[in-house]
Amino acid sequence: MVVGAVLDQEGRPICCELWPGNTSDAKTLIPIVDRLQARFHIQRICIVADRGMISKQTIQELQKAHRSTRFTLGARLRAVKEIREQVLGNAGPYQEVYGPRAHSKDPSPLKVKEVRIADRRYIVCGNEEQVRKDRADREAIVGALRDRLKRGDKSLIGNKGYRKFLKTMGQRFEIDEEKVCREARFDGLWVLQSDAELTAADTALKYKELWMVESMVRSLKSVLETRPVYHHCDETICGHVFCSFLALVLLKELRERMKSRPGGRGELVEWEYLKRDLDALEETTVNNAGQMFVIRNRPRGEVAKALQAAGVSLGPTVRFCE
Repeated sequence: MVVGAVLDQEGRPICCELWPGNTSDAKTLIPIVDRLQARFHIQRICIVADRGMISKQTIQELQKAHRSTRFTLGARLRAVKEIREQVLGNAGPYQEVYGPRAHSKDPSPLKVKEVRIADRRYIVCGNEEQVRKDRADREAIVGALRDRLKRGDKSLIGNKGYRKFLKTMGQRFEIDEEKVCREARFDGLWVLQSDAELTAADTALKYKELWMVESMVRSLKSVLETRPVYHHCDETICGHVFCSFLALVLLKELRERMKSRPGGRGELVEWEYLKRDLDALEETTVNNAGQMFVIRNRPRGEVAKALQAAGVSLGPTVRFCE
């Protein structure tokens, strides 16, 4: 099955959708847009997605007048000639959105520039930190490849990371220096195509928020342990996933309350640690000479803070039962 979560601009899950596992993303998007507009009375929608999700035909459907839908798509730098040669070849200046980080929690560096070709609007985005990482990764791959080739090891050709930097010379393989140089053009860059009525900087920042959706999906699959699913009927499968979605809503709300409460330091608590500490919170009922009383152990970790954020009072450590 395919599970989709719809989030608001703050990253809060508001609804989920399910489709059969053999359904392509492109075919599911149009019905979802129509349902969202009808269900939440939304007049205008901007679709933000990776390029592989939306075909040209889907874009045309989205742009029909009755939908009033805009899009921002991640583009393929290497595969599209127009982007590779004209967009990336544009010599226009960049606008700096975020400069170099002074602290680890600062936003990652970002610079943008807008390029228009005919009626198509592209936004080139760059990250200087990613430039250094991409360069170091490529140098490590090419360096390892040179060592392997000296030993005549042809088995490495099956590795895509190696293969894209090679060329054949008769029966031998050599480093393709031109490919290595061409690849350096893409370091730290990503390109968006958009018709949204947003500035280049805002468009780039909205696209980067896709990580919130990915984070929610990871939480559904791993943190909340939605899988495995042992049901066989559509109704029970949908019910199973919907219960996981409700848990996701509660988990998101609890973590946000803990993050924003006074003294919360703005940090998200690790759910596995909190769950372990909650499991360790116990009460023991004692009967002593006909008198019943309950003893609670001391909460550890972030348990007291979580209960306080949820509006739950632990009460006294020892309480007598009538």
